[in-house]
Amino acid sequence: MKKLLLFVLISLNVQFVFSQTFDVQAIKNSGDTDKRINLVILGDGYLASELPQFEIDATNFMNDMFSQEPFASYENYFNVYIIKVPSNESGTTHPGTASDEPDPAVPILNVDNYFGTAYDFNGSHRLLYTENFSVITTVLANNFPLYDQALILVNSSYYGGSGGQFPISSTGEDASEIAIHELGHSFVDLKDEYYPGDILAEEGINMTQETNPTLVKWKNWIDTGNVGVFPYATSGTASTWNRPHQSCKMRYLGYDFCAVCKEGIIEQIHDLISPIDSYTPTETTISASNFPLNFEINTIETLPVNTLETNWSLNSTAIASNINTVTLEESDLTVETNNLSVVVNDTTTLINVDSHETIHISTVTWTIDNTLGVQDVTVNDYSLTMYPNPSQNSLNIKLDNVRNETVRVEILSLDGKRIKSALVKNDETTAIDISALSNGVYITNFYTNSVLIASKKLIKN
Repeated sequence: MKKLLLFVLISLNVQFVFSQTFDVQAIKNSGDTDKRINLVILGDGYLASELPQFEIDATNFMNDMFSQEPFASYENYFNVYIIKVPSNESGTTHPGTASDEPDPAVPILNVDNYFGTAYDFNGSHRLLYTENFSVITTVLANNFPLYDQALILVNSSYYGGSGGQFPISSTGEDASEIAIHELGHSFVDLKDEYYPGDILAEEGINMTQETNPTLVKWKNWIDTGNVGVFPYATSGTASTWNRPHQSCKMRYLGYDFCAVCKEGIIEQIHDLISPIDSYTPTETTISASNFPLNFEINTIETLPVNTLETNWSLNSTAIASNINTVTLEESDLTVETNNLSVVVNDTTTLINVDSHETIHISTVTWTIDNTLGVQDVTVNDYSLTMYPNPSQNSLNIKLDNVRNETVRVEILSLDGKRIKSALVKNDETTAIDISALSNGVYITNFYTNSVLIASKKLIKN
């Protein structure tokens, strides 16, 4: 679900920056800004005469990013823009105050660049950083307020970068690898898989203090693709923290993201936008005299093979799968008010989470009167989480959807007999008591407005 961004008002000491605008250029346009993830790249330390080189640097990073999974598979989900911000001086500041200066030493510099980036932050030479977030957010607000993630490329040949709200990378050694690694922090909140220090150690997608392989958050990936539970060290506090892989990009540059991190990135992509790009009809004035009625959706396909699955149902009865167009004749409408629904979900093998069939479901529903035609069109993105599964006593269901609708849950025996039902409200977790059910396999169906939007096997043990 596309999240609205709140922009921080800048204090008065920013002065003229508050209204300054710059040249904005799309270097990748996959679709409308409200239906794509908008990555905006800013440059620091580029003179006006060096802005063509900034465009080259940004394009090189973008190409490297979309050559690696999972960004390669989800390239169509992104727009990429650059904002050409000239600096008064070329390069970035190096105060020479860090204790780990490289050999040969980097020249001490004091550079008047636009965003104030500098090496040696927090006593580490490679920490290329700026505290001028207000300047960055102002430039974004004035020039591209619909950004989802921004990234800073610094015109410097020396190794350096940092994460945080805005990932920062130099453009020299390992530039793209640094930027992609830091983007993992900022875009998805992935943790470093080298030990980041006691202050930064915390539970995350790819970091935990859980040691039991059957309970760890990436349990479904254990023993697949070299995923396991690996301590950060053999002693000290670091030994109490665990990572899922020994050679992930979040530990070493030049490696792929591990399966756990790939999954986290894809989940974030689906959190931000729906895979349904457009649909027709969008209006509710289509007359029943226009039979046959044609209904169509366009999806944002994954690459190189589309992993999106589409399922069409009429009045809760499945009628078609994995097609984009359905045609209805008058004889198909058997009751006075009919609901035609299409449900889209991602079947990629890069995701291996429990209840995947009920997570990140996107739907379009047309309400059709068999005498008046299309009367209503409803679009929704659902995130339904069902856990634990298998379950012994209690089944928890968490719902999140943009229209604040309630979902009806029905648990059926394999012969179709309804055994339990419940209503799940938006932004709430509902517990269903299944302790009295016999051990075995059941079907859990999810409905909204009498439309079946998902179905999931439940194992009672």
